[in-house]
Amino acid sequence: MAAGSGERDEKDWSRGVPVSYLRELAAYWADGYDWRAWEARLNAYPQFTTEIDGQRVHFLHVRSQSPDLTHGRPGSVVEFLDLIEPLSRDFHLVIPSIPGFGFSGPTTEAGWTSRRIARAWAELMRRLGYERFGAQGGDFGGGISRALGLLAPDNVVAVHVNGGMTYPARPRTTPP
Repeated sequence: MAAGSGERDEKDWSRGVPVSYLRELAAYWADGYDWRAWEARLNAYPQFTTEIDGQRVHFLHVRSQSPDLTHGRPGSVVEFLDLIEPLSRDFHLVIPSIPGFGFSGPTTEAGWTSRRIARAWAELMRRLGYERFGAQGGDFGGGISRALGLLAPDNVVAVHVNGGMTYPARPRTTPP
């Protein structure tokens, strides 16, 4: 930036995103991104909404011919699209959107913690008729999946988490 000119160097991110970059990004999302292709890809799978604890919850429910069950919670249902076909060969899949994100819409009130969302996921699985299931989550979903395993140990057969912080169920009493 020229001293005293008030103009900003468009390669300088020290005070935020350069305007030219934002314009280019907005133009791509408005005119270059193929929204309809992604819409069709999402709509290829059965989608539902339900209300749990006063909150609308959106989820995909893909049934398998296999009797084994699993439950997944990605950051977005879109993150799971490439896995639906191979996993649904052997597992039923329930892929919910976290309250406040995606098609679950805005939260109706504060307090949607990992524990509260885990309670909602346990209720969703109960409503769908699943007595035993696994849970998977990454990032914020890792905490949700962990909480689900702790809240419903008689129902959750396994928890897989990736990304974010994870903690053991009990503190270690001996060093590793």
